[in-house]
Amino acid sequence: MIKIIKKKVEVYALGQHICMSAHKARRVIDQIRGRSYEETLMILELMPYRACYPIFKLVYSAAANGIHNLGFNEASLVIIKAEVNEGTATKRLKPQARGRSYLIKRPTCHITIGLKDISLDEYEYSDYLTCSKKLELINKQKNTNLTCRDTYSSGGLWDKK
Repeated sequence: MIKIIKKKVEVYALGQHICMSAHKARRVIDQIRGRSYEETLMILELMPYRACYPIFKLVYSAAANGIHNLGFNEASLVIIKAEVNEGTATKRLKPQARGRSYLIKRPTCHITIGLKDISLDEYEYSDYLTCSKKLELINKQKNTNLTCRDTYSSGGLWDKK
């Protein structure tokens, strides 16, 4: 799926009815949201969760859509949207004793991955960099204030009985 909104080009890949709970998939999705494409592939290859493989396939598919259809540069792709929604629960019957049956619900989820080429809108990205530099300066000022009040050197933490 290709979405064009006011000269902003975004590429999406959608995986539906993936047989795993949405909570387990969100645990992985939260780690990759906002990262670059190459960094995301490395993270997904090294994480030990079962949810990584279907997410890896979706990220790879979205990048292939952008590279093939729109001519995106692989090095400048960034994940702008990564979301997991709950799907329908598949229902299975497990036989029990005395001819009874037990209902097993297997949860499914729908995963959406959106990629954007940041080289196409350099102006917006440069604004993002200047904002992030300002935030870094503010954080440095806050951190210098915090180092003055060290709890271990003042003896306030270990003096109490």
